[in-house]
Amino acid sequence: MKDKKIEKLIQKESERQNSVINLIASENYVSDDVLAALGSNLTNKYAEGYPGKRYYGGNEVVDEIEELCKKRALDTFKLNPKTWSVNVQTLSGSPANLAVYNALLNPGDKIMGMNLSDGGHLSHGHKVSITGKLYKQVSYGVGKNEKIDYDSLLELAQKEKPQIIIAGFTAYPRKVNWKKFRDIADSCDAILLADISHVAGLVAGGVYPSPFKYADVVTTTTHKTLRGPRAALVFSRTELSGLINKSVFPGLQGGPHLNAIAATAVALKEAQSAKFKTYTKNVIENAQVLASELKSLGWRIVSGGTDSHMVLVDTMSNDITGKDASDKLEKEGIIVNMNTIPGDKRGPMNPSGIRLGTAAETTIGKKKKDFIKISKRIDEILRA
Repeated sequence: MKDKKIEKLIQKESERQNSVINLIASENYVSDDVLAALGSNLTNKYAEGYPGKRYYGGNEVVDEIEELCKKRALDTFKLNPKTWSVNVQTLSGSPANLAVYNALLNPGDKIMGMNLSDGGHLSHGHKVSITGKLYKQVSYGVGKNEKIDYDSLLELAQKEKPQIIIAGFTAYPRKVNWKKFRDIADSCDAILLADISHVAGLVAGGVYPSPFKYADVVTTTTHKTLRGPRAALVFSRTELSGLINKSVFPGLQGGPHLNAIAATAVALKEAQSAKFKTYTKNVIENAQVLASELKSLGWRIVSGGTDSHMVLVDTMSNDITGKDASDKLEKEGIIVNMNTIPGDKRGPMNPSGIRLGTAAETTIGKKKKDFIKISKRIDEILRA
């Protein structure tokens, strides 16, 4: 690389990644093939529009790439192309969710999503997000056991009658009962959106329940447990796909990032392998070991455990804030993120907990025995 400053910084980041234990639940390590596609000459091509309906010339190759990515997305989640469609052009998770709202709602309509402190995401109607400025959020949370209370959710939905209900989370470690969400949506004639950004890879691997039988729309990022590039997918029932496609382009975006689409296609093919299925099984087993060991060492685990790649730890149970815990761990080479916990009375910049994830370290070969050691090391650092 001729730009030595950038080359040096890239090398420094590579060294950082190779020298730490990465427990960020939103991160993973992609394959060399995904990186090769992402850094390919596809970044040179501008292809505004959709395959066969572009506004520029020279699209015969990139049309094939986009169609292949769409086919692989449907195949990965075992979807019938007669009843499901997928848009592979959205740039990341928040724009994907906004595209769905823009397609199916009117400004001022109600979005029913989990509140931020209990595990919801900004793009599910939070007031600081554009989604909370355009639409009215009706927020739900978890019950006393820190799991979703479906009876209370049903009561709230029937009272507020939202136009769309979002079943999806950024910090909820448990399985979701998609059928109950479907029943609740039907009870108030709402659209059901499943945001599976965190668990998409686990769904593809068959180790976490799939929402596709029940949802009208499913959104996901591709860079978490799906182990792809920074991008997003929007799956929809075919009767909704026309509206969603128009919302993505020309509604919110211009030309797609074809290098990211190609890299997504590579990751989706990898996710169909037996090796990937074993990987996802190991991800959950490692998370459950991490939760169990930390619990045995005297740390309160939110909801008592995990069914996914994610573990939420109530650090204030041992009188340390999430920020202080995150900072102390990072100084010792363990990377986590501070996170609010249900009922948190502290703000998001200095919350009461931390969020841990096992996807990245499992990718590079960590086993259950390694996560036992990691748990003990976390305990040592935080009690020092």
